Amino acid sequence: MSAPAPDAISRQPFRTNWGGRFAMLAVVLYTIYAASHLGFSWDRFVSGLGQGGTFLARMFPPSFERWELLRDGMIESLQIAILASFFGVLLSLPIGLLAARNLMPVWVTWPARLLIALCRSFHPIIIAILFVKAVGFGALAGVLALIVGSIGFVGKLFAEAIEEISLKQVEAVRATGASFFGVLIMAVQPQVLPRFIGFATYQLDSNLRNSTMVGIVGGGGIGATLFTAYQRFDFDFVLTILIVTIAMIMVAEVLSGWIRKTFQ
Repeated sequence: MSAPAPDAISRQPFRTNWGGRFAMLAVVLYTIYAASHLGFSWDRFVSGLGQGGTFLARMFPPSFERWELLRDGMIESLQIAILASFFGVLLSLPIGLLAARNLMPVWVTWPARLLIALCRSFHPIIIAILFVKAVGFGALAGVLALIVGSIGFVGKLFAEAIEEISLKQVEAVRATGASFFGVLIMAVQPQVLPRFIGFATYQLDSNLRNSTMVGIVGGGGIGATLFTAYQRFDFDFVLTILIVTIAMIMVAEVLSGWIRKTFQ
């Protein structure tokens, strides 16, 4: 058995990644620089802990006296989330299909991808503010805002799922003389359906959370009730709203997990 070469013995088993180290150092230095220019200080953090403790003390015990107002707000948030998820996912189907580069020509995919990027560019709260200015306060503004957000999220993931399918099945169905819609139904749909169900259930779960946020800016739902209670310093009722909201999100998480296991 031949002895290893001298240069192989002297060679380091793990080379030092100086580029990665300099990048990490640059990130740390910029973090310190940004924190120094944003007014962060230890005294401010400590005083904030004391004020936060006082605020939490005023929230206990939770108050369920106005349960009718709480019930109506939660039902409205649930309705906003379901409507936004249904129409958002429904509109995401053709948009995601048009954005798939393995099935559509370039002159079709680029406008579709531009629309998806536009829908993803802004947070739902920003979009909700625009719709509140356009259609007024209420659930309609919240539904429209969440529809836009759903198109940006589900449309992008659906397009990527189509681009990852096996083209062998597509070519096999095309060889039978099937039409374009026949190819979609027989070759594309079976490959993307399980993932699409996962996307849809996750978006419903996300819209349930976002429906509480858009209400703060006038989009209806429990968020409007939460904002009103906070302005009136009804912190015990604020805690009640938060507890019920968390319970609703947890139930939705369990249901979405069950749906994914059932249909995937």
